[in-house]
Amino acid sequence: MKLIGRFMSPFTRRVAVSLKIQGLDFEHLDLSTATEADEIRKYNPMVRVPTVVLDDGETLVDSDAILDWFDEQSGPDKRLIPEKGEARRNVLQLVSWATAAGDKTVIAFYERTRRPEEMVYLPSVEGAEGQLLEAFGVLETAVSKSSGWLVGDRITQADISAIVFLQFSRIVLPHLFGDRAFPALDVLRERAYVAYPAFAETDPQPS
Repeated sequence: MKLIGRFMSPFTRRVAVSLKIQGLDFEHLDLSTATEADEIRKYNPMVRVPTVVLDDGETLVDSDAILDWFDEQSGPDKRLIPEKGEARRNVLQLVSWATAAGDKTVIAFYERTRRPEEMVYLPSVEGAEGQLLEAFGVLETAVSKSSGWLVGDRITQADISAIVFLQFSRIVLPHLFGDRAFPALDVLRERAYVAYPAFAETDPQPS
């Protein structure tokens, strides 16, 4: 099995962390959409990451669909999204907040770094930045009210996504986080790094 995409992409990284926690081996192809599009196109004509190529040649695209596929295969003891009920709804809602923050981060980052300064529409960029901070605020409140992990008594996709997307946002938009702290999420991150080597093994900025 191959996982295509760089760990700097939080969408790729959350798949990698999830697969490692579930005990699934994969070959990592550290390819960038910016500089290695032709190589990625061999696996995904849209040149999107993450892309997973299974051992039988089947290709999976989109991190949500990839994670759902492996959850279905892994069985109840290794699922990272509960199969049904309130716990499932809670995890999916929290994952939605995390991925929304990631989407807004990408928008703000590309506007600030890829578009000529005179063409940047600041109200839109600042709006996206405000939205991503609010999303992380929702996650901060949720983890501060939890017993350790965001939902239940073990790690779920909500924890993985919250940790991965917050770290990504802090890396690419550091100016937003100078005076905006998320202490409960930081405690969650520290707990996850201690309990699961997968986080350190995929860290886009290893210490």
